[in-house]
Amino acid sequence: MREIGVYAARTHLASLLERVEKGERFVITRHGRAVAELVPASRRDVARIRRAIEDLKEFQKTHNLGGSSVRTMVKTGRKR
Repeated sequence: MREIGVYAARTHLASLLERVEKGERFVITRHGRAVAELVPASRRDVARIRRAIEDLKEFQKTHNLGGSSVRTMVKTGRKR
């Protein structure tokens, strides 16, 4: 990652964003100390999200709260 000062980042923000869109990453520094990272936004992995949901549904089929609800368990925990 390339370092760039705050002043230069403000001055050249438009061109930095174009470079970030292409995959580059920058560390923004103030007085030589890193304060932020300018990185490409992450994209949603829809397939991964769907797999996670299906995995949770499968987990739910084999695990239960023994007839209790989460609300009841919270209330019981607060009383203790």
